[in-house]
This record gives sequence, C-alpha cells and structure tokens, in this order.
Amino acid sequence: MQSQTSAPGNQTVSPTQFYTWKGYRCAYEVQTPPDASTGTGTPLLLIHPIGVGLSRHFWQRFGREWYQAEHRNPIYNPDLLGCGNSDMPHVTYTPEDWAEQLQYFLQTVVQKPVIVVVQGALFPVAIALTQLQKETNLIRGLVLSGPPAWPVMTKASKPWQRRLSWNLFDSPLGAAFYRYARRPQFLRSFSTKQLFDRAEAVDQEWVDMLVQGAQDPASRHAVFAFLAGFWRQNYEQAIASIQQPTLVVVGETASSISRSGKQETPEQRIADYLAHLPQGRSLKMTGRNVMPYETTTEFVQAIAPFVQELSQ
Repeated sequence: MQSQTSAPGNQTVSPTQFYTWKGYRCAYEVQTPPDASTGTGTPLLLIHPIGVGLSRHFWQRFGREWYQAEHRNPIYNPDLLGCGNSDMPHVTYTPEDWAEQLQYFLQTVVQKPVIVVVQGALFPVAIALTQLQKETNLIRGLVLSGPPAWPVMTKASKPWQRRLSWNLFDSPLGAAFYRYARRPQFLRSFSTKQLFDRAEAVDQEWVDMLVQGAQDPASRHAVFAFLAGFWRQNYEQAIASIQQPTLVVVGETASSISRSGKQETPEQRIADYLAHLPQGRSLKMTGRNVMPYETTTEFVQAIAPFVQELSQ
C-alpha cells in the first residue's frame, strides 16, 4: 500500500491505488483522519452510483464532511469496474460482477468487516455482496442512501428487453448518444430534473466531475449496461434475507426515474423497505436523490449514530 498524503482541511487521502481482479486493474483510495495513520472504528465501504461520468469521486464531499465532523472511521472508496480509474472492459456489467469485485476487495485489501454505504440504484450490488458473506461475514451493516422505489426493486425486466436495449446502446447510435449526454448542458439539465432538489445545488464542481469522468468513451459500457436494465430483478426475497442492521435514508423530495415508482411517496418507500428488512431502520432527511452530495452535512449527521453504534 502506498504512503498517504494530506488533503486540504481535515482528512488524509491515499494516492489512487490499484489491485488486480480477474486480470482487470481496479482503482481505490483510502481516507483517514489527518492526525492518524489509520482511523478507528468500523471502516466504511462506499459504493458509488452508475451514470455518465460517475465514479468514486461522487463521495469526495462526504469524506471531507465525515472528518470535519470529527468521525474517525477509515473510508475505503473503490471505483467499480468500468468507472473512474478502473479498467473499462466492453462487457454487460451485472450487480453480481461488481459484488464479486467488492468481495475480493474486502478479502484482499480491507481484510476486516465494514459498514457498506451504497448510493441509489446500486443497492442490488450491496444485496449481491451480502449474499457472498456466508463464510466471510465481512459486512457489519448497511446504509442505503436514496434506494430505488419499491416497485422498481420488485419488478424484473425481461431478458429480451435487456438484450434489445443493450444492442441499441452498443451501436454507433449509442456512442453518439453518449457523446451528447456527456455535454455540460445535458448533465446540468438531467441533474436538475432527476437528481437534485434545488437547481442551485447542481454546482460547477458537480458538472466538472461528470464531464471529466465521461471523457473516456469506454466509460459508456457500464452506463449502458445499467440503463439496459441488467440490474432489474425481483429482489424482494433477497432483501428479506439481509440479516445485517440496515439504515434506509430517503430524501424528503425523493423521486423515481422509473414509471413504476413515480407515484410512491417517501413515506411509502420507507414503509415497504422496513416491512421486508429483518433489521431495518429508517430516516427521512433534507434532499432528493443524491443526499451524500447535495446535502452532505445533513447526511453525515443522519447516518453517524448508526455507524458509531455498529463501531462499538
């Protein structure tokens, strides 16, 4: 592991580090409090969302705020395969693929139990990761930030639909669409309409992060696999089998891109998850769909008691 370097303000961030999984080079960084070579308490494993230009950098504000609030848990922040500084093979990524990548990361790099903090529709990756814990037991708890509407999580897409969508995206037409979608104007408009509660919260830092993250055209493969719906399954039984304590965090103005979830209120979303999670807890907070970025301070305050309880 490389030596760590000081970051502005209140944290120590490692240089980008790499490990090899199934022949692919996968990137990650480690964050710790500035006054210690290692943090204390149960480490956090962050799972970033999938989308145009998104990567582990989604969590940068969260990491800064976590240590500004004087929490000391070390943070492991990996790039999923196909994103950020990780390799970007031309494949149809599934939640199981990313879960296997993260399980290997836990076993070989972290080497201790973690609390998983997962953003949005990457919850299926966390579900698959919990299913890999029968022997290793490397997950102590989960924080679900803005999980999808319950109808989205319980309605599987048809295999032929996924394949048709992938073939359409995986074409010159799809490549042209990605070039259009990575334009700053489109990214700002989409973020305002679908992700953020307030238009002014879609700041230049956010747009610049997405533009930079989408520069490599190979980054489109993970995005298109996600848009094609390779993650869309009925997860009802799988969610009911999660034995770890799980905190469901939903924004006060949470919305759903999917038609099947548009009529669901935040209260209904919370109720559905709590009805199925054996050790589920919940809270509703300021924000819409990307609270770790949009309302970072409030998100840190919201999840800190749960994290500290599991760190005892």
